[in-house]
This record gives sequence, C-alpha cells and structure tokens, in this order.
Amino acid sequence: MAFEPHQLTAQEQWDWIRRGDTTSMELTEHYLARIERLNGGLGAYARVDGDRALARAAEVDVAGQGPAPLAGVPIAEKELVRRAGTVSGASRLFAGRVVEASDEVVRATDATGAVVLGATTAPEFGLTGFTEPAGRPPARNPWDPGTGAGGSSGGAAAAVAAGLAPFAVASDGGGSIRIPAAWCGLVGLKPSRGRVPAQGGQGGFAGLVTAGPIARTVADAAMLLDALVRPEGRARSAGYATVPGDDEPFLGDAVRGEGRFSVGVLEGSVWDDAIDVTVDEEVTAAVARAVAELDGLGHGLEPVRLPGEDYPDLFRVLWQAGAATVPARTPEELALLEPYTREIVERGRALPAERVVAAVVAAAAFERRTIATFASFDAVLSPTVALPPRPIGWHHLGGDGADAVFDRQVQAAPFTSFVNVSGLPAITLPVGAPGDGRPAGVQLIGRPGGERALLAIGRQLERRLGWSRRHPPLFW
Repeated sequence: MAFEPHQLTAQEQWDWIRRGDTTSMELTEHYLARIERLNGGLGAYARVDGDRALARAAEVDVAGQGPAPLAGVPIAEKELVRRAGTVSGASRLFAGRVVEASDEVVRATDATGAVVLGATTAPEFGLTGFTEPAGRPPARNPWDPGTGAGGSSGGAAAAVAAGLAPFAVASDGGGSIRIPAAWCGLVGLKPSRGRVPAQGGQGGFAGLVTAGPIARTVADAAMLLDALVRPEGRARSAGYATVPGDDEPFLGDAVRGEGRFSVGVLEGSVWDDAIDVTVDEEVTAAVARAVAELDGLGHGLEPVRLPGEDYPDLFRVLWQAGAATVPARTPEELALLEPYTREIVERGRALPAERVVAAVVAAAAFERRTIATFASFDAVLSPTVALPPRPIGWHHLGGDGADAVFDRQVQAAPFTSFVNVSGLPAITLPVGAPGDGRPAGVQLIGRPGGERALLAIGRQLERRLGWSRRHPPLFW
C-alpha cells in the first residue's frame, strides 16, 4: 500500500514542514483532493474553503513557520463558528447572509498558523448530539456509513476519522466533542471551563460550551489544545483559577505518558432515575478493557457513584433556556427553523424566570457536589456513550417532538452532559474495537484544570492498545 501524507499524524506533518520534507501547499492540495473525492458520500464538510486554504498555505511556505505553533498544518473548523466573508449554511435563518466579522475562536485558530480547509457539518445551532441537518446530507460514520457520526461536532469527527483533516477544532456543550469522537474511534478532549480563552464556556449561558480538539492521537489533541490556549506561542490568561504547571505545554504530558494515578470507576449515570439507560455490552466490554489495562499499569482503582438527584430537570431547563437565545424573533424567522429547534426555542422562551434561576442555582450546587465527590481521584473513568453508533434517523424513531428526540439523545449518551455542568475536563479514548469493526470509547474525567493527568493516562493506554494504527476503510 502506497504511503500518502494523510497517514501522518498532525505532529508528524508539522515536523515534515519544519524539516523541508514536505510543504504546506503539498499537504493542503492532498487534503483538498481527498475532500473532493470522498466528502460527497460522507457529509463531513459543509463548506470547503479551497482557495483561501491554498493562499494561506502559499503564505506559510514563503514566510516559513515562525512562532505560530501550527504553522502550515491543515485543520478543520466547525460550521457553527462565524468566519468573515463566508456564508453559513448551518440554518436556513442565515441563508445568503455574508458574515462580516469572525468569531474569537476563528481568530484564535488563524493565530495558530494552521491552514483551515473548511467548515465541518453540524446540526442547527449545535442543539443535538447527532448531525443530521434538515435538507442537507448527514455526517456519516466512516466506519459504517449507515450510522451517524454523532454530534454536534459530527462533521469534524467524520473528517478526522476518514483522513480529510489531521485534526479539528470542535466545541462541546453537552458532549458534542466526546460523543462523535467516541463513535468515530478518535480522541476528543473537552477542556476545563475557561481553559481556552477564545471559547472557554464562560461567555455563554451556564458556561456549558467550550472549544476543544478532535484528533487521532493523544499527542495531536494536546498539540492543538496548546495552540488554542497559547495561539501566539506564549502564555495567555485562561480566565480561570490556574493550577500549578499551567505555564508548561500539555504536549509534554501527552508524549511522556508518565505517572501513577488514583482512578475512580463511575457506577451508573445521573439520568438513571429519569430515563431508561441501558449500557450496550460492547461499551461495557470497552470499559472493562480500560479497567484491566489501568490495573495492569499500577493505577489505583475504586468505584464511585454520583447521585443524580435533581440533575435531569436542571439540565433540561438549562438546555432550553440556552436555546432561547437563538436569533429568530419574528414568526417568519421561527418558521425557518427545523421543527426540533423551533420547539426547544419556544419552550426556552416560555420558561418562568424563577425556574431558570432555580436551575442555575441547582447547577452550581451540582458542580460543587460533583467536584467534592471526585476530589480523591486524579481521574474518573466512565463510558463515553451508552450505545454504539446509531443508524441514521434513529434519534427520530420516537417521533419528532422535542421530548422524544431529547430522551433518545440521553439514552445514547447519558455520561457526558454532567461534565459540562461541572466545568470539568474530560477526554474520550478509543480503547476498543468490537468484532464488527465499530469503535468503542471510554471517558476520563479530570479535576478542575486537570487535563495533564487525562493526557498522561490517555497516552499510557494508547501505547498499550495501539489505536492510532486503527482506521476505517475510507481512510485508506
């Protein structure tokens, strides 16, 4: 089998550019050709910025890499972010509108020096854990195109898994990095609240959404996290309570993979009293495999349980209240939204102020309780998702009503959203591949600011299990 550049990790691509073994233009042209050939059946990219990417690659090749941490390396961004001069197709509400100013996370991505290939497909306003936008191709899972890539960063995960980008800047408000990464056999990292200056959760309602990397390896994820935290190659205030060592790059922890840690093994989910949650045997086997490997590495393992109590109600309220900010005000604008989006927006706007305030107060109490419960552990292990990748259309099998769709999302992924409410870092790792080839991921949840332990443990498991060498057929 002939070698092709996309088989290199992002780190290796950066190093090849630095040494002169390849150029940014050569890499960019290679990825654009793969996108043209494969994206039609995958739905990974909603917009391809070929001309802009080639122009940027040419600039890097002429000027050299300089201090920018990712200079010349191709990358993908999520279509939910606004890039000046482009037209977003993420909602009919924006049809034909040219974006006038880029979002801060777009500017931060550009400051890394990476070459942005285009925008990856996402559901309308990122409100679902699957990526099947109405009137547009769904983001399909490269391991099995009959199943979805997850969401809301489904297009990003599909692109990285299929070799249409070495890594991607994604975002996570309830599992939107970790769910698609788990279903597509990738590493996905949700940073601590406030860790990423450009999109760290603190600027949005309830602090749920933060930017983070989707990558094939732990080191590539750390490399991208470093670039987002310090896009100009120097330390920057993260706007959160710092922890010792924050001025050091994360990449070192991800490369060395050193240390012995105390690991909790989560029992149950915070949704168990509200929704019928069943963890598939493939997922259970993946968790058991991770436990066995961690035990073999000498880590201490203990069970831990996090009572859900009022969690299901508070999260539903926070999710609906957040949707109330969607910029559709008139009846004509609301009619342009997809049915699920419109219903959850209208519900959010109908919530009494007292109920929203009570949910915010309850979320703060839940955060304190979670941090206290996990305090004795360096990391807590859980499934990332409860079910294997779902067939396209599965989330709507119970009807298109908001409650039915929401409940199906919880059944598929009951272990992710509480991490956003708690503001904790979490990483999903593709530790298992069952007999039919579908990936299976596990989640490690860290202490506040505890990304280093997650990266170190992740690297240890990566060395033992070798998932960086597993790819779907489309990758080849």
